[in-house]
Amino acid sequence: METWEWIVIGAIVALVLVLALVLARVRRRRWRLKERFGPEYQRAVSDAGTGTAERRLREIESERDGLDVRPLPPAARERYLDEWRQAETRFVSDPRDAAHTADRLVLRALHERGYPDDEQRDRLVALVSVDHPAVADRYRHAHAMLDTVDGGEATENLRKAMLDLRTVLEDVLQESRPAA
Repeated sequence: METWEWIVIGAIVALVLVLALVLARVRRRRWRLKERFGPEYQRAVSDAGTGTAERRLREIESERDGLDVRPLPPAARERYLDEWRQAETRFVSDPRDAAHTADRLVLRALHERGYPDDEQRDRLVALVSVDHPAVADRYRHAHAMLDTVDGGEATENLRKAMLDLRTVLEDVLQESRPAA
């Protein structure tokens, strides 16, 4: 074999190794995002495609890592649970008020934990999904139910919103998960 043939073979081997390393890095990054975001990863990919979703999730993750999210002291957790029970009790007499009170309660708990006081619900849910991926969709669903209470199924939609919001609140009141 001539020298130029060895150079070509060496270049091909180097190229294959570089491609293998790049693919391994992409797979590792994808796996980490799937682990951290859970069902939220699949939702983002189905909405925007893999590349766009992964870029967006990394941006959200970076923004979230810049926040000072902290666990609530036990007394604060108990206070929120007591307020939740009061909202549930009011549901029988005024379901609309109880559901909106429950929503404000979740927002207050999120803000006290260190999430931004943001008017953009989608952005807030995205940031919360970094730490609480299992309930992000429940939070969206609760708001969808709250937004549709004008129809004939108002009480049923409010009941569904309360169930979703209870799940979100319980998860948010738990200790923070370690960052992946």
